Amino acid sequence: MPRPLRTLCAGYNPAMRKLVPFIDASLRAPLRHDRRALLAAVTGSALACALPRAAGAQMRIDVSGVGATQYPIAIASFINEGKVPQDVVDVLRADLTRSGAFRLIDPSATLSDTATPDFADLKNRGADAVVGGSIARLADGRFDVRFRLHDVVRGTNLGGESFLAGEADLRYAAHRMADWIYEKLTGERGIFATRVLFVAKQGPRYRLNVADWDGENIVSPLTSTEPIMSPAWSPDGTRLAYVSFESRKPVVYVHMLANGQRKAVANFRGSNSAPAWSPDGRTLAVTLTREGLSQVFLISSDGSGNPRRLTSSSGIDTEPAYSPDGRSLYFTSDRGGSPQIYRMPADGGDATRVTFGSTYNVSARPSPDGRSLAFITRREGRYLVAIKNLATGAEQLLSDTGREESPSFAPNGRWIMFATQSGGRDSLMAVTVDGRVKQRLSSNLGDIREPSWGPFTR
Repeated sequence: MPRPLRTLCAGYNPAMRKLVPFIDASLRAPLRHDRRALLAAVTGSALACALPRAAGAQMRIDVSGVGATQYPIAIASFINEGKVPQDVVDVLRADLTRSGAFRLIDPSATLSDTATPDFADLKNRGADAVVGGSIARLADGRFDVRFRLHDVVRGTNLGGESFLAGEADLRYAAHRMADWIYEKLTGERGIFATRVLFVAKQGPRYRLNVADWDGENIVSPLTSTEPIMSPAWSPDGTRLAYVSFESRKPVVYVHMLANGQRKAVANFRGSNSAPAWSPDGRTLAVTLTREGLSQVFLISSDGSGNPRRLTSSSGIDTEPAYSPDGRSLYFTSDRGGSPQIYRMPADGGDATRVTFGSTYNVSARPSPDGRSLAFITRREGRYLVAIKNLATGAEQLLSDTGREESPSFAPNGRWIMFATQSGGRDSLMAVTVDGRVKQRLSSNLGDIREPSWGPFTR
């Protein structure tokens, strides 16, 4: 029985990055956001809390590099492929190619989900697996999309699935197929049906955008003439937290994606910034200056109750990020004389320094399995993305432009996305954690910043 598909619009992430220059120059970010826009909190923000499609929005994706090993796979043309408004097979092929884990083999044939492949011919072509399928328009206007995966080497059927999809969901159906195939052949969950969020700045307007992992299907939960910053996904992808300057100061909001309703959950005296969700979605760690210098506080994600102060230092404590198990908080602090990343129990206690080797290490992002940490490090005057193995302490640099910020892990932990700058324009870069495959996303929307990779969806 085909499973109906639903288009999911999910929330936003990086835990604080750009309110640091607003607070103190010692933690100033590397050159990206317009300081005049950040410091000029004027009225007339003209917010739109809806999910309109970004008119004329186009993303360009440039891929370089391949994985350490590539699985040779043939993706055959589907039955009735040319009779649908979206080329589902092309999206499927692009997903698997961009992952760096697959090498496409031309099957030189159309193959349905019920037919038996010509295994001998596919072996001669060098394929280890083959995918066939069909697409049929139903009486109600929806499409029945079916596919099946075969092991060419063993000549066996590895299974398949079917989906019911409206015209607008055909790309999503292709992403779901890619996820299924990726997991079946690699043993790891695919990220092709996940969403990415980012802030776009074009002229005087800021736009919070949600897009497919490949930059397509852009929708905008929020637009404003004032800066939008530090967006953070709720763990279930139904809400987002972010900082808005619409009321002459930075205020933290929680935004319901299903209906566009939102609430100011941190609007205290001074600066309110850096929202980070707890794994259960009930609590937000935020940075507040209500008692002086910026410190980390805990608040309820529904805005009820009073904040509980978590850090107490003579320096600036900011950019909190929960560990995946919810037991620890990472944060940036200059308590030791330079910006470094520290870890402390999530309910309070002593903090331990985590980063060394540079006088500037900020923006901690734990991996989904909790075994490694992505962050921004300054090396020889360049701001680079690094990943640290928390067990061994080994570090690897994943970027080379030198103007990077806002790292965000994919939910399977195999990719890191971050903002970068080249040629005077801000764009997004996704890199595999081994550094072998890179994807740059640029847009006609203007400068795009502060990416956040969304959670897995059902």
